[in-house]
Amino acid sequence: MTATDRVVFDGVLVIGAGLAGLTAAMAARPRPVLVLSAAALGEGSASAWAQGGMAAALGEDDGPALHAADTVTAGAGLCDPEAVGILTREGPGAVRRLVELGAPFDRRSDGGFVQSLEAAHSRARVARVGGDGAGRAIMTAVIAAARAAGHIEIRENAQARALLTDAEGRVRGAVVRTPRGLCEIIAPATVLATGGLGGLYAVTTDPAVVRGEGLALAALAGTRIRDAEFVQFHPTAIDIGADPAPLATEALRGEGATLVGADGEAFMTRYHPAAEMAPRDVVARAIDLERRAGRGAFLDARAAVGGAFAHEFPFVFARCMEAGIDPRVQPIPVLPAAHYHMGGVATDLWGATSLPGLFAAGECASVGVHGANRLASNSLLEAAVFGHRAGTAARECAWVSTRPLAAPLPADLAADQMAALREHMSQDAGVARDAAGLSRLIAWLSHLEAVHGLSLPLISARLVAEAALDRRESRGAHGRIDFPATDALARHSARTLDTSATARRRAA
Repeated sequence: MTATDRVVFDGVLVIGAGLAGLTAAMAARPRPVLVLSAAALGEGSASAWAQGGMAAALGEDDGPALHAADTVTAGAGLCDPEAVGILTREGPGAVRRLVELGAPFDRRSDGGFVQSLEAAHSRARVARVGGDGAGRAIMTAVIAAARAAGHIEIRENAQARALLTDAEGRVRGAVVRTPRGLCEIIAPATVLATGGLGGLYAVTTDPAVVRGEGLALAALAGTRIRDAEFVQFHPTAIDIGADPAPLATEALRGEGATLVGADGEAFMTRYHPAAEMAPRDVVARAIDLERRAGRGAFLDARAAVGGAFAHEFPFVFARCMEAGIDPRVQPIPVLPAAHYHMGGVATDLWGATSLPGLFAAGECASVGVHGANRLASNSLLEAAVFGHRAGTAARECAWVSTRPLAAPLPADLAADQMAALREHMSQDAGVARDAAGLSRLIAWLSHLEAVHGLSLPLISARLVAEAALDRRESRGAHGRIDFPATDALARHSARTLDTSATARRRAA
């Protein structure tokens, strides 16, 4: 299939319409911006699903240095201190920009922000909306602002299938699939803001369509990928068989909810002195172990929240009641679910990647703020802070006259193949990993590539699996059963896609 149309756009092309993408688009003013959304605006983006809110040092007892220290501690040795400093210093301003756009953060009677305590934070610093509705409310305000911005054009149901590059390796736009067919969009600057890869897993809290496409697009173009093995599993997805799994926000544990087995006995003190407020990787592994041992895992909020559930946590309450669980009087069954990707397309502090003309922001990027284990509610903050920086940098890209080269398009993955991929990823690249499982996964991916051709989800899955096999230690969200210790020397993983190897697999 070849592109049948070509658009030349002298501005910034933004691929992705979550918080990072729309923030970048607004920051690129006055340069014209074309935003591509793979689904209808507001759908298919994990930003709108965030429950807890945005972490920022907004309280009198808090400050950027304290927020930075908590972020670095959670990151297990792999955070970039400079990036973390930018995140935490610019965070309060990012929250206030969203307030100016109309985001209705919960406020106290004195005008201050209502802030929740979440795991591994030393202060209550998560600004929230309606208890557990931050993501939806923030995105509603940002979408309205983007639609009203005169410099932004939004195209919905437009899915990037490949990045266009010239002979010098500069990114010159993308091949895009629309309801009318394929189209080449030529632009001097392209911002990837496509989100994470939770949809590669059978149990995820992300929209199932979020499958690491941005990561794969960048890798196919030759961009450097960093720390792809670090996938965060949220400990308390609600175990009701839904796809995606609804999330029981971490703020519940901040309010005092406890994790118990089927016998009602609390178990987290056996795994960490901070118990329920331990870092997410610790809690996720504890729940995984309890479930594997047949003891089950439940979040008991009866005493901590009780009758206030419907008002304080309306989303969680509604999803539980729909499933026949009354969390006011019953513990909530929970399990770990793929939730956030700390790795991604390697960028500098302004979102620039290793390829000229290409920027990345949000979950698909790796700027260095999350390290090996993201601190709770730093994700929306990163999207707002570094989305703004990427848009600011991208608007300065001048037009170049080099000719984009034809881009080979990856194959689509059939529904049954995608379902099988999700099961294999959960089994062999999930909360607990070992060399045998990861090797088995890589061999299965190679077979599927050889039979059905290369696809974007397969590329992203391979990047995760190969990096996980190479990291022979346990660190943060990456837990190896066969290498349970953490190395004394912290190191990043960095790789580019071996296109010659993928070509050999296709020919096999």
